[in-house]
This record gives sequence, C-alpha cells and structure tokens, in this order.
Amino acid sequence: MFDFDKLDKLIHEKGRLGIMTLLAARPSWTFQDLKSELDLSDGNLVSHLRTLHDAGYVSVTKEILDRPQTSYAFTAKGRKQFEGYLSILEQILKVGRPGGDKDARQ
Repeated sequence: MFDFDKLDKLIHEKGRLGIMTLLAARPSWTFQDLKSELDLSDGNLVSHLRTLHDAGYVSVTKEILDRPQTSYAFTAKGRKQFEGYLSILEQILKVGRPGGDKDARQ
C-alpha cells in the first residue's frame, strides 16, 4: 500500500495547500489578494503564511507604495517541496484508479 507519511504535512493542510497552489500559479501574491482568493480571515491567513515562512517555503517582501503592502512568493525550497507534494499526490491518484499502478501498491 502507498505510504501516506510521504505527504508533506505542512502543505497538506487545506489553507496552506491553497496558498501554495496560488503561489505556483504566479510569481507573487499580496496579502490582500491571497485573502480574497482563499476567503480566509486575517488571523488564519497570517498563521498559515507564518508557518510556511518559518519552514522556508515562502518569502515575504514588505514595501510601501501608496500604502504598506506585503507580498509572498515561493522560495526555491518551497517550489521544490510543492512539486514533490504534487508528485506524491499523482502517485496516490494513479494507485486509486481502476487498473492503477500495481507496483506502487506494494
């Protein structure tokens, strides 16, 4: 059977998975854009972003334009971890499909 412990538990949580997926879609996201897309509260989003930042998956850029703005982007480590996470999910899906990969089940 597939070893589900291979899934990165930092990414696997729903809110953090949403953040990582959006960061994979474009180079940088502002806090407000992430909040709007994910429909998370400020506190919830800050908590998830802090966890990802502390793990080295996400970089933070603070700048003052018309007003203070904080943006988030993948680090090289974050991109690598997310790509690995997606690869493992693909393996799980392959096993779960009828006629799936018999070797992966062992």
